[in-house]
Amino acid sequence: MTDPVIIGSERSEVGLPAGMAVLVDGGGALDAVEVAMRRCEDNEADHYVGTGGLPNARGVVELDASVMVGSTRAFGAVGAVKGFPNPISIARAVLERLPQHCLLVGEGAELFAEECGFARAELLTTEAWRLYVEAIDAQDESVEGEDAGTTAGELRYRASARELMRRFAAHDGPWGTINVLALDASGELCVGVSTSGYPWKYPGRVGDSAVPGAGNYCDVRYGGAACTGRGEVALRASGARRVVDLLATGMEPSAACAAMLRDARSLPDEFAAELRALALTPDGRHGGAAGKLGSVYAVMTAGDETPVLRPRTLVEG
Repeated sequence: MTDPVIIGSERSEVGLPAGMAVLVDGGGALDAVEVAMRRCEDNEADHYVGTGGLPNARGVVELDASVMVGSTRAFGAVGAVKGFPNPISIARAVLERLPQHCLLVGEGAELFAEECGFARAELLTTEAWRLYVEAIDAQDESVEGEDAGTTAGELRYRASARELMRRFAAHDGPWGTINVLALDASGELCVGVSTSGYPWKYPGRVGDSAVPGAGNYCDVRYGGAACTGRGEVALRASGARRVVDLLATGMEPSAACAAMLRDARSLPDEFAAELRALALTPDGRHGGAAGKLGSVYAVMTAGDETPVLRPRTLVEG
């Protein structure tokens, strides 16, 4: 028997207690990840996943999600899904009900969701629309306070986003993917990722969250890993797979995450923004890395009543 543990990226605290309750009751890692992530997706105060996610350049919310099971490396994902509030559950359905495929996108993913009986819902909330409109009118220059650390690459991304918004008329009416990684009592390991992607992205853009080896990878022999932040770099660096490969060499989780981030930073990127990583091993060790001081991740074990925040290793430079 293994001591169960569940960890998550920033803002996963909303869902981790529900996931740990599944593990304490003897449930599996996949169930725990899905339950935890659904709570996050349903949190309308979070504008980077699920209902209330910030829309693309046309004012439409598009969601990506994936799940991967460590014992089989089975993978299910959806990308650019519109009108369904819990893409993590559709991703699981792809894994279990459509094993001949791993990834469905756009209209096909929505058709599959309907076939599975998932209910449609309006994803663009009043608050998310307000933030969307305000961002269009915002100035490029960083300001004192929460925007003071904005990078030149982020400013270029915002400028390019505004250009897209000038080309696509909007319909009437901190960027952060969420990762959840769980280890159950049987020793099964599972990783789940969910996001609404970059706000104001080009319609149809799918980032690392729906791609195995990029935003999500899990191998029960060595561990699971997931990424948040600059998805295009995670895709190019094979971020999550790189972390798991480093775990396979015996490297500690935080060190493996940090090594991947350093390698990713070597890639030229005109729209450079922060990339973060998180990892969990089959013996319950965990860690993360980030490029900003004060970055944390959340952990729960069977004895915890609430999630405990742990610091991520700082990767400077």
